[in-house]
Amino acid sequence: MIILKNWSEKNMKTILVLHTGGTIAMSEGENGSIVPGKQNPLNSFTNPFTGKIKLDIRNPFNLPSPHMRPTEMLQLKNEIIQAENEGIDGVVITHGTDTLEETAYFLDLTLPSDIPVVVTGAMRSANEIGSDGLHNFQTAIQTAASDEAHGKGVLVVMNDEIHTARFVTKTHTTNVATFRTPTFGPVGSVSKERVTFFSKLIRQIYVPIDHVVDHVYLLKAFAGMGPELFEALANSDTKGVVIDALGAGNLPPATLSGLQQLLDQQIPVVIVSRCFNGTAESIYDYEGGGVQLAQMGAIYCHGLNGQKARIKLLVGLSAQMGPAALKNFVNDATS
Repeated sequence: MIILKNWSEKNMKTILVLHTGGTIAMSEGENGSIVPGKQNPLNSFTNPFTGKIKLDIRNPFNLPSPHMRPTEMLQLKNEIIQAENEGIDGVVITHGTDTLEETAYFLDLTLPSDIPVVVTGAMRSANEIGSDGLHNFQTAIQTAASDEAHGKGVLVVMNDEIHTARFVTKTHTTNVATFRTPTFGPVGSVSKERVTFFSKLIRQIYVPIDHVVDHVYLLKAFAGMGPELFEALANSDTKGVVIDALGAGNLPPATLSGLQQLLDQQIPVVIVSRCFNGTAESIYDYEGGGVQLAQMGAIYCHGLNGQKARIKLLVGLSAQMGPAALKNFVNDATS
């Protein structure tokens, strides 16, 4: 817990702020649509922690989050590492909410440091009634300045709650309480003057990468699914495929021939569950069941949703992991 009172210049922390765009940087137009502006309104933010926290504000992007790619995520990672070498104490990233969890998890896997890195955003634009952007930005700064945030991995702070990048997900299209951690819940909370943690991840890992691979895909299984999508991806360009499978990690029998084509080309195939809660496991022993998929060579990823599993597979492939190392990495439920 940190109390932001009576700080002296000697122990003042410097927090790097990286604005990347998103709803938190947009405004509502006359017709009610939400649009990006030429200037990020957060650049006019008055630091409420003057004399306690110094802000180093930068604007690497101004992108709606559907425009965010792994290449931009890698750029953020490199900028954070450089800033830490220059003596930064913590980082806040403002980001659009649609892909926020993917950027946060990418950074969680690829940053080598223990300094606090906090990602936040907004569900309402800057000039809407009840806008949540400035409040989320302020609580993210508080969290990044907290001594107890060290060593807890990349965090997502929204709506006064602190979540781990590994497990948080967007659960509602418009509600300000959209970011949730299924099963486990948040790891902390933020009040006006305090940042409180009440749990943390048991283990974290770091994967050094200097580039990101392309053509890692995510498919969602459905009733009556056939092999066509699998067959379309069974080519030399495809580097990996994640499947949001049914239930505990099963597929319709008609997909198996297409799945086999992917595996025959040595393309890693990762299985997760499309369910909101729980983990994918190879427990059902029938045609298309998890036992058969694992025997065919599919890799089960425990505890991550499809978009996070894709990021994890992409990072492992970008690190040039061999088949055995990649399987262990993706299969590891503690990372």
